[in-house]
Amino acid sequence: MILGVTGHLASGKDTIAEILKEKGFFHISLSDFIREEAKKRHIKDTRENLINLGNELRKKHGHGVLARWALDKMEWDKNYVVTSIRNPVEVEILKTKSNFALISVTASDKVRWKRMQERRKKEKRNDDLGSFEEFKKREIQEAESTDPAKQQVNAVIQMADIVINNDGTFEELKNKTEKILKEWKKKLDKTRPSWDEYFLNLAIEVGKRATCDRGKSGCVIVKDKRLISTGYVGAPAGLSHCDEAGHLMHKVHNTDGTESQHCIRTTHAETNAIAQAARHGVSIKDATIYCKMEPCYVCAQTIINAGIKRVVCLKRYHRAQLTREWFKQAGVKLDVIKDDLERYAKM
Repeated sequence: MILGVTGHLASGKDTIAEILKEKGFFHISLSDFIREEAKKRHIKDTRENLINLGNELRKKHGHGVLARWALDKMEWDKNYVVTSIRNPVEVEILKTKSNFALISVTASDKVRWKRMQERRKKEKRNDDLGSFEEFKKREIQEAESTDPAKQQVNAVIQMADIVINNDGTFEELKNKTEKILKEWKKKLDKTRPSWDEYFLNLAIEVGKRATCDRGKSGCVIVKDKRLISTGYVGAPAGLSHCDEAGHLMHKVHNTDGTESQHCIRTTHAETNAIAQAARHGVSIKDATIYCKMEPCYVCAQTIINAGIKRVVCLKRYHRAQLTREWFKQAGVKLDVIKDDLERYAKM
């Protein structure tokens, strides 16, 4: 889960980040990237200097550069809270992640000015804001700009998925944040892929490594929701691939009187995955295999003999009649997600 927090000066962004850190979130402030750059250049970290340097970085590296750096820093199995989001493109970059939501935290001018004064005394920040007038002037400068590389907090706030009012106490803010966190978790759970969807997506991704463009098939073998082997269509190790030598087509006269064409240069994805498991001494007995399309009859035989008990396919295969019959006789469960035929050249 990635939660972004935005708002005007002293609205409570960092306080929400601290609450989320207690819940196991890791905090990334986009301003920290600017501070690191300022340190390298020996620039004093006043608020005005940091704003100018941030604008310079956006112009040089793209308006969403700070958000890209933040995503690069993240690990897939951790939750993050991101603060100091001040440009709309930063939000657009973060929203490329389906598990991202933007929180806008609001509070009245007087409440925020009081907090700013307290924070300046406590943290001794170089914020250049000595009066309420300076505070409001800087807020306007940060809120709106016609320069797309500069800070546009108002535009960012308009992109928020969630709004929290923070005119009250810390306990009230904590309760609101925890409530939103719980609701967002429920929403994410509903949008998360099922285990079958998850592993089928991995199989499709593995298929992108295929070296025969007829079908571009890939598969994964899974046991106890754990990925244990992968395979994709390709020539046996040490032999030339279709991408290099072209297809080695073989015409087959089928028992039903029809003819079909097959490229016999390649080993199918399912057989490669089973061979990989055997090569590394990994048991696949009672496992599930996820494929782009129904296995051919040769792969079906291998799947049965390997002890695989379930086959999940995205689509149908045009020569899978025997496969279906044999799986049924052998007690191998076959699930096809889409009742559509996979089509490719020279079927």
